[in-house]
Amino acid sequence: MTRKRLLVVLGTRPEAIKLAPVIRELRSRSDEAEVVVCSTGQHREMLASALGTFGLAPDVDLALMRDNQDLVALLGRALTGLSGVLAEVEPDVIIAQGDTTTAMAAGMAGFFAGRTFAHVEAGLRTGDRRQPFPEEVNRRVAGVVADVHFAPTEQSAAALLSEGVPSSDVHLTGNTVVDATAWALELARSRPLPPELDPGDQQLLLVTAHRRENFGQPFRELCLGIREIAERFPWLRVIYPVHLNPNVRAPVNDILGDNPRITLVEPQDYLTFLSLMNRAHLILSDSGGVQEEAPALGKPVLVMRDVTERPEAVHAGNVELVGTDRERIVSAATRLLEDDAAWLAMAQVRPVYGDGLASRRIGEVLIDGAMRTPAFRAWTEDRRDAQQEAVGAS
Repeated sequence: MTRKRLLVVLGTRPEAIKLAPVIRELRSRSDEAEVVVCSTGQHREMLASALGTFGLAPDVDLALMRDNQDLVALLGRALTGLSGVLAEVEPDVIIAQGDTTTAMAAGMAGFFAGRTFAHVEAGLRTGDRRQPFPEEVNRRVAGVVADVHFAPTEQSAAALLSEGVPSSDVHLTGNTVVDATAWALELARSRPLPPELDPGDQQLLLVTAHRRENFGQPFRELCLGIREIAERFPWLRVIYPVHLNPNVRAPVNDILGDNPRITLVEPQDYLTFLSLMNRAHLILSDSGGVQEEAPALGKPVLVMRDVTERPEAVHAGNVELVGTDRERIVSAATRLLEDDAAWLAMAQVRPVYGDGLASRRIGEVLIDGAMRTPAFRAWTEDRRDAQQEAVGAS
């Protein structure tokens, strides 16, 4: 039997986390598939750490990252580099995840080369091309050139159907982040938090913020909000792993760096970060991945963005959008820190993004060639009506 050759392309920490269980699943079927992992190196240090967490390393590394890199230049280097990789590897299928420049470049390079492109976490939409920037356009472009769409939720599947994607090309799988979170929590159980990160008896407020569309005054506003929360609630321990981008570091260090109640640390490896999430009383974030992981952990999240492409957690009650306005951030955090009932209503474990079997379903489609296997059919048939109802409501 001829094995399928599958090229997995990734370039950032979130891609590594969400594709790690997919790579594991595909490699578990080595008699049917050969898996080649290509890194663009879009976020080199954080990517290497995330891959290492799961015992993975790229087979091909394009090492594209540059300091304070320009998006146009990055896209050009990625297209050129990936075109060379496709010519050498000659994959049957290219697999990329999400909404990064790497994912868009992988889809475009595959389209130009006449290769099949499979898009993991397809169909997320805010409806605003500028929010998040540039991710909303990245994923729309990836969706246009994709041949296979792995939608994580009913709503994302419905978005693809409403855009005219044939239903035979849309596969509802759940989100692979649930698979990755379960795997990582198993790994993290044997590794306690470092003493400098352990909140002890204090309530932990965990912060992450790095969105490009918030750079400038909006980012300064959200930092001022974080500072006010720390000063208003002296029993809080605030920990903020600070993104490497200088547009993040400058305002963070300027506004938060001298506050004794706020601990600024380097980006943490995924196991440590997940342990911090698991210990957190409240999370302030503008991250997409955190919005997906928090419901699985039962953690309330205040999202410092005006829109989200992940409304399912908002509807479920785990996530609240608060934007970047200082007063709004402080008000929402104060309510949850002072009102136990309000906090408890958000602090519920909810299976918003799947059952942890998304990677298996993706493997069934890519290797078995259809969504007709019993496990996949049982998952999709129960949800078909919900998809169609969502299309009708959109």
